[in-house]
Amino acid sequence: MKNHSFSRRSFIKTSALLSGASYLAPYASATQGIPISSSVDSVALDWLEQPGNSHSDGLTLGVPWPRGAVRENNFILKQKDGKQQPIQTWPLAYWPDGSLKWTGLAIAQPTALDGGLSIAPGQGIQPQQLLKVEEKSSAIHIDTGIMQVQINKSGSKLIENISRGGRTSLRNGRLVLSCQNAVEGESESIQKKEYSSAISVVTLEQSGPIRAVVKVEGTHSSGDREWLPFVVRFYFYAGAESLRTLHTIIFDGEEEKDFINGLGLRFEVPLEDELYDRHIRFAGEGEGIFAEAVRGLTGLRRDPGEAVRQAQVQGKKTPALATFPENVSSRLHYIPAFGDYTLSQTNPDGFSIRKRTKAGHSWLKSGFGKRARGIGYIGGPQGGVAFGIRNFWQSYPAQLDIKNAQTDNAEVTMWLWAPDAPAMDLRFYHDGMGQDTYDKQLDALNITYEDYEPGFGTAKGVARTSEMYLHLLKETPDPTLFNSISNGIASPPQLSPAAEYMKQVGVFGRIWGLPDTSTPKKALIEEYLEDHFQFYKQQVEDRHWYGFWDYGDVMHSYDYDRHTWRYDVGGFAWDNSELSTDLWLWYYFLHTGRADVFRMAEAMTRHTGEVDVHHLGKFAPLGSRHNVQHWGCSAKQLRISTAANRRFYYYLTADERVGDLMREQINAVATLKKVPPTRKVSDKSTWETEDNPNLVYAGFGTDYSAIAAAWFTEWERTGGEEIKNRLMNSMRTIAAQPRGFFTGGSRMDLQTGAFEIQESTRATASHLSAVFGLMEICAELIENIDMPAFKEAWIQYCVLYNASEEEQQEALGRSLGKLNLGQGHSRLTAYAANQLKDPALAQRAWREFFEGKAGYDFHKPVIHELTGPAVLQPMEEGDVSTNATAQWGLAALQCMALVGSYLEK
Repeated sequence: MKNHSFSRRSFIKTSALLSGASYLAPYASATQGIPISSSVDSVALDWLEQPGNSHSDGLTLGVPWPRGAVRENNFILKQKDGKQQPIQTWPLAYWPDGSLKWTGLAIAQPTALDGGLSIAPGQGIQPQQLLKVEEKSSAIHIDTGIMQVQINKSGSKLIENISRGGRTSLRNGRLVLSCQNAVEGESESIQKKEYSSAISVVTLEQSGPIRAVVKVEGTHSSGDREWLPFVVRFYFYAGAESLRTLHTIIFDGEEEKDFINGLGLRFEVPLEDELYDRHIRFAGEGEGIFAEAVRGLTGLRRDPGEAVRQAQVQGKKTPALATFPENVSSRLHYIPAFGDYTLSQTNPDGFSIRKRTKAGHSWLKSGFGKRARGIGYIGGPQGGVAFGIRNFWQSYPAQLDIKNAQTDNAEVTMWLWAPDAPAMDLRFYHDGMGQDTYDKQLDALNITYEDYEPGFGTAKGVARTSEMYLHLLKETPDPTLFNSISNGIASPPQLSPAAEYMKQVGVFGRIWGLPDTSTPKKALIEEYLEDHFQFYKQQVEDRHWYGFWDYGDVMHSYDYDRHTWRYDVGGFAWDNSELSTDLWLWYYFLHTGRADVFRMAEAMTRHTGEVDVHHLGKFAPLGSRHNVQHWGCSAKQLRISTAANRRFYYYLTADERVGDLMREQINAVATLKKVPPTRKVSDKSTWETEDNPNLVYAGFGTDYSAIAAAWFTEWERTGGEEIKNRLMNSMRTIAAQPRGFFTGGSRMDLQTGAFEIQESTRATASHLSAVFGLMEICAELIENIDMPAFKEAWIQYCVLYNASEEEQQEALGRSLGKLNLGQGHSRLTAYAANQLKDPALAQRAWREFFEGKAGYDFHKPVIHELTGPAVLQPMEEGDVSTNATAQWGLAALQCMALVGSYLEK
């Protein structure tokens, strides 16, 4: 067996031979491993899902470009027939040489275009219908060509009005919040208070010509209290009759007395049509629609005639009143007009529709079902508004209200938290059980795996982002159009470059590949990758991992005795990105290009970036380790809030909110001064920095992976020299440590990014260091920055982590002891083998993968269906662990990409 002991002297020689690049001060960007292209052909854009009957007025995506190929922000979009379509583009990221790496791309009316779209550098055409944006001191006016919108810069009304064809269709759009001081059953005196939005800052982020984005920030206000900050973005496209709303709230209340019992967006809809020509629509399950008129003309004792009945049922204008039979027309005022309607989804498996004539009178049960799509409509022949919440039932409790439809001014509320449901309760789930010292807390950790500390299990600072849509329609939609709108809201059509192209470009590191079934063993790996994904996809459904605060996450560990995930056992419950579940899903999407993988990863990104992270308060912007409650763990860490988990969604969709979340992490390392991650388990002298306000202790593993991801991403996005220098100083000073990454950590200068050089030469390693994105971000750093010493230090870590004790002893002066997660770290061995072109290392990587240490033996996942009294309902159970699945999946994907040619058949 070849000895892989690893000295710095031998590595520098090998590295120079491999890279062919000199060591340039101050570390000029290299092209190592990434081909430079002087030109690029057109790039095909594929639908994630074929739009079919799904309406979209506009979409945005990201497109990557080969290094050095594109420098001008000018592009041509063509249909398969060669016809050009207008687009709007902007830079998302740059290569180190200043060429474009990612471009944001906006397309108007994409579902109306012919298939086979492609984009290429060149001078594109201007849209015939421009999006017009006018910013004034008090408001922003937007004209899409179809609808005209006024967004206020102050006050309580975000949207002053929206009109179409000169007719006001919507006005007084504002956020609403209802809060109570206690929960039902715990207090005899429950007091409720209503709040409305109070605008503080409005920013025009994009102004056309195809896409406009307006960001509105503020709080919810009532009297002398302002709380619950919000960030709302409105999205507009040229020629659109709709707008998309991205709504974020950040909880800053007191869990013991602030119980939200209603949260939403409310607006008014002027109505002019006769009551029998006013129509209500709700989208139910599948293609099902609830369709009624405010004043019904069917089922009466006296027949108004088939023409009248059919017109009303179809949502069309009824014949003139003079044509009605006299025995009907003279008695219309006796037919009840139902002005209030509610669609309520208070759990993931049941919705109800009810209606009443007006306040003060009883409700009638109108319909029931399992999962509503969460889309409504109110209007008539002169126009109306369709409105909806994306992921309506998945993010229960949600509700749609229509009120006063029998008057000239109806009111619509899209409730993100339904008033029909119990109030939101964010209190910690236990009283601490006497854990008032670190010793007690560590002792308790040994029984429930929960890292508890008084005051740390707070929801203060966690956030939630939701999507809502408004469509201004010229008349009541027929079933086909209403379903098309509903489907487009539930699953917005999305374009993406093909996986083959993204692989060729080399984005997200050259550590992933495309499906390969060329040998029996590779085919099995692909099969097992699919099996693991499908199991978790089905577990979301079987275990009902849904809800306002939960949707997007999965559970951490399983309890085989109870046949349930350990939802109530300390640190074993919600996963909170533990061991890179997010990365597993995103790299699997890159590998496959599949829509179902994208949608699951999308939901996880929305959740883990918002709910699992504190965005204000003393823990901001750190994330919380896995717990019964997403925010419950006292381990507030960079490894959860890391930008590494968000970069994929940002670059693939150009989503501004995720861009904010990544930027939030740039200075997150400073928070470790207040909340040292190792405060309970290490000597204070290790992380103490009180002697210098500019220093903070950070580990070279989970801390550094997040620090580097935030800084590298910001450098990509801006090309900024200051952030680049901080990043490169951190890399240089890790490489200069006595044992490189094996030094473990050091104190960082927050201003320069440089680590103090440690005096100790004792090598150390943690099994967690490389499994929260360190492998992935180091691969990108090495590809983009020519710093041989850093590359040497990282490859040394990759080689030696899983090496024999003898090899570790020879290279480091001591063995590293019994390290865990050997299977997950096989991808580090594979990376080193690939970089060093070492067949023996490649074969070792595959041995480590198949040995399955702290992972899986190589066999098909054992999945079986549970039925009978052992479970509440039939469901699947598997011999799986989320930690093991995420690490196995990443190891399988990266070993296949890096050393697949060395895998025996």
